[in-house]
Amino acid sequence: MTPRQKRMVTVAAILVGVGIATAFALQAFQKNLLYYYSPSQVKSGEAPTSRSFRVGGLVENGSLKREPGSLEVRFTLTDFAQEVGVSYTGVLPDLFREGQGVIARGKLRDDGTFVAEEVLAKHDENYMPPEVKQSLKPHAQATGATQAAGQGST
Repeated sequence: MTPRQKRMVTVAAILVGVGIATAFALQAFQKNLLYYYSPSQVKSGEAPTSRSFRVGGLVENGSLKREPGSLEVRFTLTDFAQEVGVSYTGVLPDLFREGQGVIARGKLRDDGTFVAEEVLAKHDENYMPPEVKQSLKPHAQATGATQAAGQGST
């Protein structure tokens, strides 16, 4: 084999190696993505059932239920069109309350209940997570609940 052919084989091997490494990196990245879904999308079956994802909306008034003697909490998230029941075991954020926007990360059970691993609440009076604000805006305008959907917030 001539030196030129050896260099070409080496360059080809390097390119194949880089291609394989890139494919593995993209595959790992895809598996670790957490997509956001609104309660309407979850109810319509768009959300995955075999992996974690995020769901967000407003905590429906009167839906917060605490199990006595445990850290288990159940509440309902709504986007004014559909509702998703959420079960969470742990300490909720200090700013968590009914009527506020939240995002929960977890998995959907077969019975349609979302089991949250983490719950994030908004951090002040004017802020709502962007995903929640976008998913609530069309439904809020239709129902006249523009203030609840974060109109005027940044």
